[in-house]
Amino acid sequence: MRKLMTVGALALTLAATGCADMSATQRGTATGAGIGAGLGGILGAATGGGGGGRAVGGAAIGGALGAVIGNVWSTRMENQKRAMEQATAGTGVQVTQTADNRLKLEIPSDISFDTGRADIKPNFRPVLDKFATTLNDNPATTVTIVGHTDSTGSDAINNPLSMERASRTRDYLSARGVNGNRFRVEGHGSHEPLVDNNTEANRARNRRVEIFVAEPQR
Repeated sequence: MRKLMTVGALALTLAATGCADMSATQRGTATGAGIGAGLGGILGAATGGGGGGRAVGGAAIGGALGAVIGNVWSTRMENQKRAMEQATAGTGVQVTQTADNRLKLEIPSDISFDTGRADIKPNFRPVLDKFATTLNDNPATTVTIVGHTDSTGSDAINNPLSMERASRTRDYLSARGVNGNRFRVEGHGSHEPLVDNNTEANRARNRRVEIFVAEPQR
């Protein structure tokens, strides 16, 4: 019994103390992993007659399952995903569900921003208009917008440009009634390319905006 309690307590302590420098979404996922590990360890020890190996194995399994506890994939999230798939059909925007239960929109440069600029292009606006509607229909969700550039130019140019693209996207959505407190904006410059920046086509893929929507566990 003492080993059982130790595994659970350790997992919960790690979940609480290891999250200080994480974003809200990362904290939720890490906390879920810690809770899952604790429960898994307890169940593993209980079902394995108290054996330490069973407890550790249960903790590992519980941690893997618990990692998605931080964010919920509800019927509302699924409906929002479907609405955005319909709204972006044929535009090149990729709409997916992430491993940590967030809705992800990946918006390529050919519909979002011109090279070296942060002005929202006209054919990006209908996508954001529909997106704003789904966000207003789901007021409990939080939104993270991440801007990216290709490797052309220096960090001194690319880092603020990527941040400006994310900020302009947030401002457009806020102007359509989405509460500004729901947003987190980040600019990653050229540091997270999807592909090598060795051709114009590849550089165009790397110039993008990614939007993540999460419904946190209550």
